[in-house]
Parts: sequence; structure tokens; C-alpha cells
Amino acid sequence: MAAKVFRQMFEEKYMRFPGGLAKAVTLSYDDGVRADVKLMAVIDKYGLKCTFNLNSTLFDCVNWHNRMDEEETYLTFGDTPHEIALHGARHIFLNKVPLPEAVREVAFNRDWLEHKFGRIVNGMAYAYNGYNADVKRVIADLGVQYARTTHSTYSFALPEDFLEWNPTCHHTEYERLRELTGRFTQQTPLAEFKDREPWLFYLWGHSYEYDDNVNWDVLEDFCAAVAGAEGVWFATNGEVCAYIKAWRSLIWSMDGERVFNPSYMPVWLEIRGKIYRIPAGGTVKFEEE
Repeated sequence: MAAKVFRQMFEEKYMRFPGGLAKAVTLSYDDGVRADVKLMAVIDKYGLKCTFNLNSTLFDCVNWHNRMDEEETYLTFGDTPHEIALHGARHIFLNKVPLPEAVREVAFNRDWLEHKFGRIVNGMAYAYNGYNADVKRVIADLGVQYARTTHSTYSFALPEDFLEWNPTCHHTEYERLRELTGRFTQQTPLAEFKDREPWLFYLWGHSYEYDDNVNWDVLEDFCAAVAGAEGVWFATNGEVCAYIKAWRSLIWSMDGERVFNPSYMPVWLEIRGKIYRIPAGGTVKFEEE
């Protein structure tokens, strides 16, 4: 009788991004300022995607980081592969006003953006990082699917709570950014024995900071590095959120050998060193070794 070989790691199921990839990059930039035009040109050059978080009553405030006017905002973000998301109508602390006012702030912002751009807008970044449990509860009731904080994790971990989505780092954390970029591009979770969870690099900031600090090379270097790495999915915040939620909706058999995908999109997973594509509405049985 042949001896058994310990192979525990091959029984774990690991999420993989579209196409079976193990790494992803997403960007998030706030406020709708004129420097966003240059930022978009740089990330388009390398094929990355960004979520731009916009207010809806602060147009043409040139003395506040040179914000775009209403028409510029529409022309800049209206027909791109990037995402627009909420940032509050007036860029206020949602946790420092009465809750009904916070509700109105988000609802007005969402209603205006959806009517202006003719699309569903259901992502968000908290202005001034202003949120608490009550704010999280009411924005969920308003249909918000995710909301970004300003708390850097300095990791590539996936968010546990999408209404408290902590990014990897801010682009002005220069030493950390260089360190994390090097690790992300030169290493892979596929090299790990016990923990092969996928990696997500979430970079955020304000495009006017590149002008203020005269260092657009920081963005250029980051984009060039991740674009040159193999096996990376570039997506908006909303695309990442939708995909992870689809993965988390999978329904498993008791023995873990079958899985049903009830979502509208295909998802990928790894088990026993093999990648499987689980089609929308489909059931897959894993192969035996």
C-alpha cells in the first residue's frame, strides 16, 4: 500500500482575478481637479484604471486645488474606461453633521452624478475620512457598495468590509510606495506554501499633489513598474468590488468538490495547483488528482 503524502495546501481554495491572475491594481483619486487630466493621460498610457471621486456642488473653485467646472468635469470623465464615484456633495465630514444631513449629502451627490453622467454611481470615498458606524449603515441603505477610507494597510490584503475599504498606501508615502511596488512586482503569492491569497495593490491620492510637489515621476514610475509586471489585472474600485463580491457569493458542496456561481459574472479559483473558471450561473466539479 502506497504511503500517503501530506498535501494540505492543495485542498485550499484561493480566489483568482479574471483570467486566473493572482494580482490586481486599482487606483482612487479625489476631488475632480484639473490635474486629473494629466493623471488620466499617464495611467491611460500604461493601461491602468482609476476611480475618480467627485463632489457635485464645488465646481470651478479655482482657489481650492483648481477644481474643474461642471462642463469640464463631464467632458473629462464622461467617456473613459475609468469610474466615477461619490465624495459627498460638499466635501464635508459626514460624521460631524446630523445623520439626516449626512444622508442628504450622499443622496444628492449620487443623484446628481447619475443624472449628469447617465450611469449608476454606487462607489464612494469618505471626504476627510469622516465616517462612523451610523454613516456606514445609512450609505448602505442608499445603495453604496463600497467606501474608501484613508487608513493605509501597507499590505495587499483584500478588504473584509467594503464600507470601510482601507487602501494599500497614499502616493506621498514615498518610501513605503517604493518598497511595496518592488515587492508587488518582483514577488508573487504563488510562491507561498501555506498562504496563496491573491494580492491587491490599492493606491490613492489627489492629483494636485503631483503638481504641488513637482513629482509626476512618482506616478510614472509606479505605473511603468506594475504595467511591466506579469499576471496583473488592472481594474476600477467598482470592478474589484463587484468581482470579489461575486467570488464571495459562491455556493459550495459539503465536501468542497463542487461549486455553484449564482452571480452574473464568471469567477476564477485555484485548487490543487489548477485554475478553474466558474461560469455565471454554472456549477463546476473539480478534478481528482
